[in-house]
Amino acid sequence: MSSTLLEVTRAAHEDVERLERLIVKDLQNDPPTMKDGLYQSHRVRNNIDTIISTTEKLVEIYEDKDNARKDEITALGGQTATGVNVFSAFYDRLKEIREYHRKHPAARVVDANEEYEDLLKEEPVIEFSGEEAFGRYLDLHELFNQYINSKFGAKIEYSAYLDVFSQPHNIPRKLKSTRQYREYMENLLEYLIYFFQRTEPLQDLDRIFSKLEAEFEEQWANDQVQGWEKQGQENEDDPAQHTMIDLDYYSTVEELMEVGPEKLKEALAALGLKTGGTVQQRAERLLLTKHTPLEMLDKKHFAKGSHGPRQNGSTAVSQDINSLKQIALVEVKMKKLCDLLSKTIEQTKENVVKKQALTYEEMEQEREEEETQVDTESDDEDQQIYNPLKLPMGWDGKPIPYWLYKLHGLGQEFKCEICGNYSYWGRRAFERHFKEWRHQHGMRCLGIPNTKNFNEITNIQEAQELWEKIRERQGVNKWRPDLEEEYEDKEGNIYNKKTYTDLQRQGLI
Repeated sequence: MSSTLLEVTRAAHEDVERLERLIVKDLQNDPPTMKDGLYQSHRVRNNIDTIISTTEKLVEIYEDKDNARKDEITALGGQTATGVNVFSAFYDRLKEIREYHRKHPAARVVDANEEYEDLLKEEPVIEFSGEEAFGRYLDLHELFNQYINSKFGAKIEYSAYLDVFSQPHNIPRKLKSTRQYREYMENLLEYLIYFFQRTEPLQDLDRIFSKLEAEFEEQWANDQVQGWEKQGQENEDDPAQHTMIDLDYYSTVEELMEVGPEKLKEALAALGLKTGGTVQQRAERLLLTKHTPLEMLDKKHFAKGSHGPRQNGSTAVSQDINSLKQIALVEVKMKKLCDLLSKTIEQTKENVVKKQALTYEEMEQEREEEETQVDTESDDEDQQIYNPLKLPMGWDGKPIPYWLYKLHGLGQEFKCEICGNYSYWGRRAFERHFKEWRHQHGMRCLGIPNTKNFNEITNIQEAQELWEKIRERQGVNKWRPDLEEEYEDKEGNIYNKKTYTDLQRQGLI
């Protein structure tokens, strides 16, 4: 039945809507463990990829570059070469449908509201090494060996490497132009990207990198990339600054000879010219390039194996700068991933330090305990809580002990009219509520400041009468809400209004 193009289009739209409903239904479930949460994220990611690929096919159909969709719509409308015959087109289509069902009598009718329940229980295959512990830790041992065996690295322990691998700006620039460093940084970035895609499949890494590259271009132009400052200035670590000589400052061979034989040799080697001969011959050979392009020079001036005028000096310098720029971009991307994986890096450090004090048997026992603990936690959540005395629940979701219930008088009920007749159980909860947001909001709605004078006041009329007495005694102009009105943060610290708003603007509370 899906032989026609319009039927393919309808089926594609139906698949997209069905997958969207499936994603919503999957995200409504709260995964009990980290492993289940990772499975859920990968299921959603796979469904999103399927939606994207299906939508791309729909776009191609609607573009209709070969006019197949247009011709099919025209045929359904009964338009033929001889004229318009709607009934003929209708009966031809009806005949085709009957013929299909005659050949496929057991064809299943697909319900439009059918959900793929099996997909919600699917466990995608995610490759993790044993050291990564299903995405909880990083496995940088291979990169660590590459680091300590390189010229830019240092002989340090693996635990110390976890502290320095995210700080490439501390490595001298003269060591960053080597091929060994480039390969190391590319391998490190490749691993971090692969790990991030496995642990955070719903993150749009391409979007993050595109924004990062735009910021990098601006910082590179302004010499603000950390570890790569003074890019366009003379730098002893820049090999191009050693080799190039500005010939605009020299007009004669004698002036050029004052540079020295070694400088002349380096400049000739950078251009691919012969470096032998006396100082005068070197100066004459180099001065030829001032007014004559390298492409026009005689081949006898070029060194063997240089393949002629390969590139001029400016091209060599630009290629060196572009190469360093690519390395700097890899460093910036690596640092961004380290920021996104900062929590995982800290857990990896703690795990490495802890493993140094354990034997192999103890590590295996701890791993088994972690697996059994996850299973018992998920089983405990499914069990119904036994609470015959109907005691209040504690912070862990279980009934508090009976002796604690009697000691603090949690069975006593206190109501506050200012809080909208909200009930508070126990004296401690009642005293604490005067500093909570609900009571503060109720007092502000009444136009009354929330101060110590109104503690134990739960009646609106009593609060208003007390406020009138305070105003008569102190005067309207003596009230200073910025200094006398009290606020409380999440940690229970008390501030006046001015201090609270200042700290809140600064993001400190």
